[in-house]
Formats: sequence, C-alpha cells, structure tokens
Amino acid sequence: MPLAKLTQSFNMNQVQTYITDNRDRFLEELYSLLRIPSVSADPKYKNEVLQTAEAVAEHLRQAGLETVEVLPTPGYPVVFAEKIIDPNLPTVLVYGHYDVQPPDPVELWDSDPFEPVVRKTSIHPQGAIFARGACDDKGQFFMHIKAVEAMIAKDALPCNVKFMVEGEEEVGSKNLHGFVAANRERLACDVVLVSDTSIMANDTPSITVSLRGLAYMEVFVTGPNRDLHSGAYGGAVANPVNILCDMIAKLHDEQRRITIPGFYDDVTELTAAQRRELNEAPFDEAAYKAELDVAALLGEAGYTPLEHIGIRPTLDVNGIVGGYIGEGAKTVLPAKASAKISMRLVPNQDPDKIAELFTKYIQQLAPPSVKVEVHKHSTGMYSRTPVDSIEYKAAEKAMAEAFGKSVIPSYEGGSIPIAPMITAELGANTVFMGFGLNSDALHSPNEHYGLFNYYKGIETIPYFYQYYTALKTGQ
Repeated sequence: MPLAKLTQSFNMNQVQTYITDNRDRFLEELYSLLRIPSVSADPKYKNEVLQTAEAVAEHLRQAGLETVEVLPTPGYPVVFAEKIIDPNLPTVLVYGHYDVQPPDPVELWDSDPFEPVVRKTSIHPQGAIFARGACDDKGQFFMHIKAVEAMIAKDALPCNVKFMVEGEEEVGSKNLHGFVAANRERLACDVVLVSDTSIMANDTPSITVSLRGLAYMEVFVTGPNRDLHSGAYGGAVANPVNILCDMIAKLHDEQRRITIPGFYDDVTELTAAQRRELNEAPFDEAAYKAELDVAALLGEAGYTPLEHIGIRPTLDVNGIVGGYIGEGAKTVLPAKASAKISMRLVPNQDPDKIAELFTKYIQQLAPPSVKVEVHKHSTGMYSRTPVDSIEYKAAEKAMAEAFGKSVIPSYEGGSIPIAPMITAELGANTVFMGFGLNSDALHSPNEHYGLFNYYKGIETIPYFYQYYTALKTGQ
C-alpha cells in the first residue's frame, strides 16, 4: 500500500475523537461483561461461562467484526472473529481470555466481586474498577474490541485483524493447543497481540519482553489408613502434615537456592551489562515493601528484587491442606496432606524436564513411614519478544506516542504458557502489550483495574496497528 494511501486510511484524530466521545459507553459495556461470573475452575458456573462466550461474540459483532463464531472445544468454547480488509496486508491476531479466577475468599472483598464499582485509590486517583476479571483479563482484552471498533467506525483499520478469546486460561488452557493446531489456516497471522501483562507504573510505560515458564505440581502424602487420635498414636505414627512440611523446607537452602538436583543446569545467566540494564528500571524498594506491608524482602542470594522477579527461577508453595481446619480444636493425627507447588522457569529450562526432576527429588525426601504421589497439573515454556523485531518496535512507538514518554523493556515474573505454543503453531511473534499494574490484586480479593489504564489501552492500541502496518509494509 502506498504511504499516501496508508496515511489517508488511518486518521488517528478521528479515531481518538470517537474513543473520547464513547468513553461512558465503553465503561458500561465492560461492566456488563464483568457482571457475569465466568469462573472456569468451578463447574457450578458452567452456564455463566458459556453465557460470557456468547456475550463476547455479540460485542465483537457490534464492534464491526465479521465471521464471528463461538467455536466448541472439549471444554469451554473459543470465540473467533475477523475483519479482512485486504489479504495482501498484515494480519494482527488478538488473544485474550474471558474466564476469571474464583472470587474466594469472598468475605475479604470490600464489594460484590461481580458487581463492578469504581473507587479511588492512592495509585489510581482517577478511580479503579473493582471486580473479578477487571484486569485479568476482561478489562484488558475488551480494550482491543473497543479500539478496533473505533478504527472500523472511522474507516481507519489499516490492516486485517482477528480475535481468539478463550475460556480456559485460568485452568491451564488445556484445550487451546488442539484448537490452534486444528485451525492454523483460520488463525493465520503475522503477529499475536496480547494484553494480559502489566506496565511498571502509570507514569512509566513498559512492554513485557520476557515471561517465565511454569511447572505446576501437586504432592500428596499419605500416612495411616485413617485419621488417628493424636494422643493415642502421636509420636509413634508419622504425621503426613509434619512430613510434608519437612519435605517442603528442604526444597530451598540457606541461600534461597532451590535444592532439586539438576534444577539450574540449563539456566542461562544474563551478562553483567544485561543485568545493569534490567536494574535501571525504576524500583522503590521501600514503597514496594510498604504496599505489601512486609518488613523485608526475601530472595535468592546475589540477585536484586527485579532479578528475582524477572530472570531467576523460583519454587513456591501455592497451597497446603491437611488435618482439621474447622472451628475450635480437634486433636487429630491426619491420614493425608497435600501441597500445590509451582516453579517459575527461565530461558532454556524445559518445564517437563523440571517436573520430572521435582518428582524424583520430592519422592526421595519422603521417609518410608509415608507414601508420596506427585501429580503434574500443567507446564509451559518461557516467552521472549526480540526487542529488535518489527512487532516490538511498533509496540514501542505506539506506547511512546500515547504516553509521551520513552518505553522500558520489562522482564515479568508471570507466565502465559499458551504464548510460545501459539508462536510455534502459527509462526508469528507475540507482543505483550498490557496495561495493568502488579498492584491491581490479580487473583486476589478486590481485584481492580484503573480507569486511566483502561482508557489508555484503548487509545494506544490503534497506534500499534498504524505503526505495525507501516513497518511491516515498508512504508
């Protein structure tokens, strides 16, 4: 496409005016989506999850997308939509997920988790939307629908666009790989655009260039064939809770290094220059501790907090169960105990290999007085976006344009296991252009998403389409 024609087809002023004129409607439409409790982990919400898929499809239709479909999988469906303006132009595939985490513990919410309300906070003085899924990921993928709506409404969409919005991300995306493999032609694209990450701060635009991989395990420890009276049997029979705690304690040494043999064998160390660059990102340790209400931080010796989060592997207990946890006292020696354990992994660590090493080691730590079983829930590879790629450069230009500031590449500690799978299946780089904040209480009570962040995302996304199309077509 000639540069003059490309410029004519993309009137950013009209697009931004449309966004400004429709701010209130964009917010109300997001509220309608947040009110549906699309909790994929709990079967009792099945109808609501399916209802959400249909609602997303309707929003895509109203935005002007074509070929909008709710496509079945063995689990929850994938919502697909596309708008092809010219097969010779690049195609952007937007990925998001419409399922959300359970709201539990509900009693710790300050308001109904599925009735969105706006409250001002010290971090969000303009107000934030408090609701489950506000940031993860309904608010973030909905930005893309509204941004594309604005471009279509003003006849300013510079390239092709597709949407793939799934309903099982919060339970491991177990059916997405099969869906993508079976629909390569339908999903064919030049870049995958994802907003399920964060920026460093509202005055510090950043783009995630690295996400850690994941190995999520569960350990089951069984002792006697039934719960026992702790007075009659305690001291003579192994207590699975005690044993499990002992085993977990041995998974780290005094330097907070993970003790699994072979765990670090494939870890790629950053150069001194790379570490200096990473640590140039703004980080106020005192404010970080104050926001979390902790007196000190704890991590692997020899690395900074930013390195702990972004470039070092970790092992954490995500939950532990065993014995009597009801009201009052019950002197019981429990028959069983279990723990859920996740390991965040860095480049060159194979999550399936790490899962095997973990399984072997945890079983070796168990004494003969108990039986141990290990279950692998999910694994996922790390993700990287090359900073010299067209995709990253387009996102960088878009963020800089919208924020009026230079952009910092960010190494995030979280995982999006589907990203490397999609890249492998479709042969397209992924750009993580998220707008949330790490302090937005994702997966926790009082999850929220700033109004500034929601609207800034909608404003920024059209710039990405503009710059990506120009860079991709050499204009």
